[in-house]
Amino acid sequence: MTRWLFLSIAVTVLAFAGSGYVYLFHYDRLPDPMPTHWNVEGEPDQWTPRALGFRLNFLLVPAVMAGMVLLTPALPWLSPKSFDLDRFRTTYEYIMFLVVALFGVIHLAIAVTLLDPEQSRNRLFVGGFMLFFALIGNVMGQVRRNFYVGVRTPWTLASETVWNQTHRLSAWLFVAFGVLGFFVVMLVPGTEVMIGCFVTLLVVALIPVAYSLILYKRLEKLGKL
Repeated sequence: MTRWLFLSIAVTVLAFAGSGYVYLFHYDRLPDPMPTHWNVEGEPDQWTPRALGFRLNFLLVPAVMAGMVLLTPALPWLSPKSFDLDRFRTTYEYIMFLVVALFGVIHLAIAVTLLDPEQSRNRLFVGGFMLFFALIGNVMGQVRRNFYVGVRTPWTLASETVWNQTHRLSAWLFVAFGVLGFFVVMLVPGTEVMIGCFVTLLVVALIPVAYSLILYKRLEKLGKL
């Protein structure tokens, strides 16, 4: 077992253990009915009875984390030979760990909000996304063509040159905006700031998609594909 897979399992076990701890020692502190959905401003807009709400809020996300852990060794086995994940296995498992850890942050944000309604989950939630993009951007240049991780568009999958150049651009974009957005979210108060950073991050994530199309068409026109 590699260290990143081990850490993914450890984070998942901690998430389940945290849910068990809340159930055993703080269940009576949970609201009844319990919020199960929040709007963009972090305010609850859907509720369910506490028993069902606990399962949705405290067991669903750890279950997703467990699913990601199971997928980590399964996807390399499923990959076609020419798109083998073993070519960058350590980087792949690191990325899967980051995905599991991101769900762990979401789980923590939900738990904090439910145990202390005065706290908003938005700062932790959006800050976690920003940090996730910064960390994943740091290794984007090491990702090789595959069907599961990275900027997978028809044009990156069709050309190794397009794949490599698109991922170099993605690395710079994700690290720069992820780090900047993280500090803005952590230091600047206001729900509008957090929403703005999150929306901008989604737009930034689409830039490499457009770039891969433009680059592919340019190389096609020059006969370099």
